[in-house]
Amino acid sequence: MENYQDINARVIASWIKDGWKWGQPIDHGTYLNAEKGCWDVLLTPTKPVPHSWFPSPEGKSLLGLACGGGQQIPIFTAIGFHCTVLDYCDAQLESERLVSRREGYDVNIVKADMTEPLPFDEESFDVVFNPVSLCYVESVEPILKECFRVLKKNGILLIAFDNGLNFITDEGDEERIVRGLPFNPLKDPALYKEEDGMQFSHSFSEQIGGLLRAGFTITDVYDDTNGYGRLHELDIPSFWAVRAVKTSNLQ
Repeated sequence: MENYQDINARVIASWIKDGWKWGQPIDHGTYLNAEKGCWDVLLTPTKPVPHSWFPSPEGKSLLGLACGGGQQIPIFTAIGFHCTVLDYCDAQLESERLVSRREGYDVNIVKADMTEPLPFDEESFDVVFNPVSLCYVESVEPILKECFRVLKKNGILLIAFDNGLNFITDEGDEERIVRGLPFNPLKDPALYKEEDGMQFSHSFSEQIGGLLRAGFTITDVYDDTNGYGRLHELDIPSFWAVRAVKTSNLQ
């Protein structure tokens, strides 16, 4: 069977051609506003990340993990971070190149699979920013350990998790529970739909427990909805955003 990360990269590229919200780069005006200090970024669909979650960007390095698309990285560059973006989808990385050329800034663009060891030295970054994306990988904990490894002492991980509710309801009206958990199309091919790519649910133990086992200290959290559909209308969260700090060099 084709590598599931290649399947996902191909599916996401098709979504971008169809106007997928998370694959549309920011415009010039948004970049200029960020340079003036008027900016927000998203880890989850609707709630902006508190500015207090970020360190002062001056002299700081930031890794956007699975963060292509020309949305967050241009903002981070505009406010003063030295940025690297890693993604596995060529179309998402091309959007990063497009914006960087248009706005005239340098960014380190890396194509890599985040399920493999990250291609960076230990203690390379002050911030790792990972918006909703772990639902596209089967195993979360190795990625969390790699985030810990590449962060400097007192470095900050800003990360989003899917809490599993999106996987259990019917896909139309979101009124019925139709599946149990975990959701893993590699173990149950009946769950796989080509147009959705390979997506996976992850438990609280895998995600929040994985952060703690990696060595992180959790300093703040918030939850968020899908931004559309019945779960959203009922204000039922589908995502968690977490701020975690590398307070020790020991795992």
